[in-house]
This record gives sequence, structure tokens and C-alpha cells, in this order.
Amino acid sequence: YLWDFRSISLLQLCWEEKDKTCSWCAATNTSPWSSSNDTDYEYLYWYRQLRGGQIQLIVYLLAGNPNYEPDFKSGFEAERSQTKQWSLTVSSVQQKDEAVYLCAASHTAQQQTYFGSGTKLTVLATEPKTVKILLPSPHECRDQKKEKGERRKTLVCLASGFYPDHVSVFWQLNGQNVTDGVATDAAAKKNESSGTYSITSRLRLWAKTWFNPGNEFSCHITFFNGTNYNIYTKECS
Repeated sequence: YLWDFRSISLLQLCWEEKDKTCSWCAATNTSPWSSSNDTDYEYLYWYRQLRGGQIQLIVYLLAGNPNYEPDFKSGFEAERSQTKQWSLTVSSVQQKDEAVYLCAASHTAQQQTYFGSGTKLTVLATEPKTVKILLPSPHECRDQKKEKGERRKTLVCLASGFYPDHVSVFWQLNGQNVTDGVATDAAAKKNESSGTYSITSRLRLWAKTWFNPGNEFSCHITFFNGTNYNIYTKECS
């Protein structure tokens, strides 16, 4: 017999909290000499495979009742709509849900399991949700290495909530790029719970430069969303 499992494409690709994405799977028999009952499976499965990872069982359905693995008890809903069709809905899709989702079926738990070709869930880019500048601390210490003990001040720029990690940071003083005293994270840091990234950059300058009322400082985040480069700016003075 030749078995063929087909799972349609995802209906939506999104990451908004209230949005969902759903994949359907249908078992069909392509052999002309076999009966239609050969595709009436008792055990129906959904798996996923993260990039570079092992295949994980999400849920199996027996007599239409879903049995979820411990890590998938929330945010996932499996349903058998017809004898030969079943679906998986992923709620509140986040970057961490990016994977290939596979349906499978078998007549019994001991018999051979047949897999579908899989549906790849790709989460679109998320622009930075927050860009802010943290002002210098009033208690920042004197630079002990300087003979006159001139004060230094540090501005901190923080960008967070973006995906993927295609960002760069630069500072400006009165509209001119500044490189002296700039220290930026070597790589964006990933938030494992949300799957998004954050990056921090610091600008260390003379106190007299900071206290000059005519000076204006700005932090610029350049983000590549897969198509365009967008720049996000935060200013302070």
C-alpha cells in the first residue's frame, strides 16, 4: 500500500497575543486496491521539530480525546473533526513556536506510524517594541585614573522586544555620529520566555558635555526585518 498524509498550509502567520494559527491533517489512501477503511486510524498524533532539534510529541488523540505532553498543555489545542481529519491550533504564537509541525497516525500504539510531510511555521519579524535611554546616575563615581578627577557620565540605550537579532546601534551628539566612549553588546541577548531579543549600548562622556544645556543626545537602532532597514530613534537633552 502507498499511504499519503496531507497537511494544508498554516492559515495565519502571526504573533499577536489573541491570534492563532491552525494546521489541518487528512489521511487519504492512494492505492486503488485497498478499502477506504484502511485510513480510519485510531491513534492520531501531532509532533514538532525545532530548527536543529529532535522531534517532540505534542499530543495524541485516541477516540477523539487529546492527550497532551507536559510541555504542551497550554497554548495548543488538538481536535478530531472527522474520522480522517484532525487539526492542531497554536494560540498566542511567539517566536519560540517556530518549527516544522508534523501530523502522524497509526492503527494501534504498537503498529507502524505514518507521518505527513510537515508544515513549517515561520514567525514574521517583530519590530523593536521599546527603545529607551537611561539617564546617568547622580552618584556616578569620579574617574580615579584622572589626575583632576573629572567626572564622567554614562548614558544607557536599551532596545527590546525585537526578532530576529538583526540590529545595530549608533549614537549621535547634536546630529553627529559619536564613536568615542561607546560600548555596545557584542550580540543581542535572547529572552527565552518570549523568544525576542534585546540589546544595550552605553555612551560614556564628560560630565561637562552632559550638563551643557545646548547638547542633544540620541540613540539609533537599525533593524532589518527581512525586507527593509528601519531606524528607531530615542532622544534626550
